[in-house]
Amino acid sequence: MAALTGKYIESLGRRKAATARVRLHHGGSGKIVINERGLSEYLPLITLRESVMAPLKQTGVQDTFDITVHVTGGGVRGQADAIRLGIARGLIEFNPEFRSVLKKLGFLSQDARRRERKKPGKKSARRSPQWSKR
Repeated sequence: MAALTGKYIESLGRRKAATARVRLHHGGSGKIVINERGLSEYLPLITLRESVMAPLKQTGVQDTFDITVHVTGGGVRGQADAIRLGIARGLIEFNPEFRSVLKKLGFLSQDARRRERKKPGKKSARRSPQWSKR
């Protein structure tokens, strides 16, 4: 998944319909840019920002990488989780010893949950039409 290319490490993260291409530039100052916007500008909710930063904080390298992300598809939460997975995969490429820490915290597992399809005779995946007695 991750590839060492030139002066940065590139990795990929996915969640639902969101796909994040993450580049970790070693020797940076901890700046994160998502789709050419700052982290706090792109993700206004603090919980989502903390989710994205969690792999960096748990490994203690939040001030040693500049990260650029190109993310497409999905919603805000799905994009944040895709970015988190991409960062975690890139950190393992940088230092394989981080694997045990990140795996224990669940940052390396791709969330397999997807939207359930609509079934025939239903209004949505599970919702039935309104029932009328008479």
